[in-house]
Amino acid sequence: MSERPGPQEPSGRQAVVVDALLGFAVFAVVAIAIGAGIGGGDLPPAVAYGFATALGLLMLVRRRWPLAVLVVTAVLLVAYYVADLPVIGLAVPVSAALYSAAAFDRTRWAVGVAAALVGVSTTARLSEGQDPAFLLGYELVTTMAVMGAAIALGDGARQRAEGARQRALIAALDAQAREAESAELLARERARIARDLHDAVGHHLSVVSLHTSVAAEALEEGETDLPVARAELEHVSQAASEGLRDLRATVRALREPEDGTGAGDGGGAGRVAGLAHLDGLTASVRAAGLDVEVVGEGGKGLPGLVDATAYRVVQEALTNTLRHARARRAQVVLVRTEEALIVTVADDGSVVPGNTADGGAPDTGRGGTGLAGMRERVRMVEGTLEAGPVPGGGFRVRVRLPIGGGA
Repeated sequence: MSERPGPQEPSGRQAVVVDALLGFAVFAVVAIAIGAGIGGGDLPPAVAYGFATALGLLMLVRRRWPLAVLVVTAVLLVAYYVADLPVIGLAVPVSAALYSAAAFDRTRWAVGVAAALVGVSTTARLSEGQDPAFLLGYELVTTMAVMGAAIALGDGARQRAEGARQRALIAALDAQAREAESAELLARERARIARDLHDAVGHHLSVVSLHTSVAAEALEEGETDLPVARAELEHVSQAASEGLRDLRATVRALREPEDGTGAGDGGGAGRVAGLAHLDGLTASVRAAGLDVEVVGEGGKGLPGLVDATAYRVVQEALTNTLRHARARRAQVVLVRTEEALIVTVADDGSVVPGNTADGGAPDTGRGGTGLAGMRERVRMVEGTLEAGPVPGGGFRVRVRLPIGGGA
């Protein structure tokens, strides 16, 4: 006979002690009633005390089999009175069993057994000729009140225990949700830091690589061109210095959030990069041999995260052009509307066969982490990104960044 979960139980020795004390209390109450010697036939008192002992011992297993304890208690009471033993009452001997059954979610059984006992007892006593006024007007009301109180106490204990379990479950689920949210935020922050470092260092390293290659060619044996090599090495030095500056600014922004905001919300990003630095970016790209034209303005008054995202998109697009496109010209177009900033970066680079961008169209080899990083940045400000080859040759990156996106 399977039993349902009950109230929060004491563990180990404490539970045994509690049940032993309850069993002794049941035995004592019944034994006192037996000792009063009211009524009863010719059977020896030892038989009555045996019933009292059995009722008390049942309390030791009430936690494991509360329904069985209730049924056996009811059967023992019926047998006790059938044997014509001294009167011990009805409600008190069965109250502990009723309480245990209700406490372990067997309230309907407790009510049914109590009603059955009352019905059988009342019918039998009326048939024996006992005074109906006393039986129905006093004793029946008292018996029902005691039984009802025992059932109510047990059901109340069950409900309190169930509420405590539900609160504990909710707390555990809430803790799991907070842990999952923290893990997600940590992963997003790590990805954002990786993008910042990639953008801050990758562009300048690409410029350094290009100028170094040109300087090496100028210094090749038999074709030494010192002025060209010196100029290229100056560009290398400048690009390296700018890369270190951006790297330091990125690290500083991560360590010292601006205005109490975290680095992940763009508080530090505005100090690291923004469209106000676009002239310096295009100057370094032009020095690397790519003719860059900037059309339009849109950096003033932009939220820091949107401003930083626009700058990083332009930086990554031009870096990809330097690395992969073999382009001669590029154009950066900034269009500011009331709702959004639209940034377009296009070049006239050649298409490298075998590579694909979105939609499976061939691209210039720029479908790696650069485009993925741009998409993640744009998604942070709830914007959209389109990237792919354009008719007639070249590659174009177009993003739409809502004003206030990511807030």
